[in-house]
Amino acid sequence: MLETLFTIELPVGESYQLKRHRFSPNEDQPEQGKRISIISGTHGDELEGVYVITMLAEWLKSNRDKIRGTIDLYPSLNSLGIDSITRTVPFYQADLNRIFPGTSRDTFPNQIAYGIIEAIKGSNIAIDIHASNIFLRELPQVRIAKTYAEHLVPLAKKLNMDFIWVHDAITVLEATLAHTLNSLGTHALVVEYGVGMRLTPGYGQQLLTGILNLLASEGIIDMMPFSVREPCYSDHGRVYYVNAPAAGLFVPAMDHCQSVKAEQIIGHIHDPYGVNPPIPCLTPGSGVLFTLREYPIVYEGSLIARIFDAQTGVCQ
Repeated sequence: MLETLFTIELPVGESYQLKRHRFSPNEDQPEQGKRISIISGTHGDELEGVYVITMLAEWLKSNRDKIRGTIDLYPSLNSLGIDSITRTVPFYQADLNRIFPGTSRDTFPNQIAYGIIEAIKGSNIAIDIHASNIFLRELPQVRIAKTYAEHLVPLAKKLNMDFIWVHDAITVLEATLAHTLNSLGTHALVVEYGVGMRLTPGYGQQLLTGILNLLASEGIIDMMPFSVREPCYSDHGRVYYVNAPAAGLFVPAMDHCQSVKAEQIIGHIHDPYGVNPPIPCLTPGSGVLFTLREYPIVYEGSLIARIFDAQTGVCQ
């Protein structure tokens, strides 16, 4: 059932609407069984999650007899950003994922954030799907705040991702959607993969399998759980960062998701004027290349790559 949850009027006769597509065993009843919310489109330049939700909706429409709980799909929280191909809420230039929980009597972006929380809170589980930005390509991963790791890691392992990254609190901002939902009692997982403004169909299929496995494992759909990959886990190793030593044009020397050794060359930074020779970018340690620069222009200090030192093995 497609629902419009709230509307905010805008200038020149337009309006913002938050819509969700709800699947349940009986559409005549508002909510049944466990409730899970699948979320995407918080940033207007991230489309990977929109594609996954589209595929999930098609699967659920074809398998209505298997639904035992309530599945809410939110493909475009920041629909105005998606329409205008901008990361933030247009005109206000506000990052929607930095102003939760929002308020009902404030700026337009804060009203959106408040309405989103009111709609999603009470869900047992939420999956907030993000792509990377236009600058970096990410391996399929789940990002979790250490505060909530005990409850979230077992759920994350069911999502068929390559990597579970447990962050310190400082790297998971309190004003994000996931942090707000977790503080309200909803087990919220942040999934990130791919690159901004693009689709990575293989990664999308991988996550779709993981979501269906989670739904089956939690009894939200009546199926046997799927076979999924065993992810690497950041508490079992170290994450290394590679930053640009100079400004210029970064040209990678290896592919994303490749195993690397310490002091190996990831790529070179070329001087656009051709005065200086190319500068090599070296790995500080061994592991799996799970983040790689996609946009070639870099400045000194720009993030080039992240490497996970999987002491207990490498990702599948």
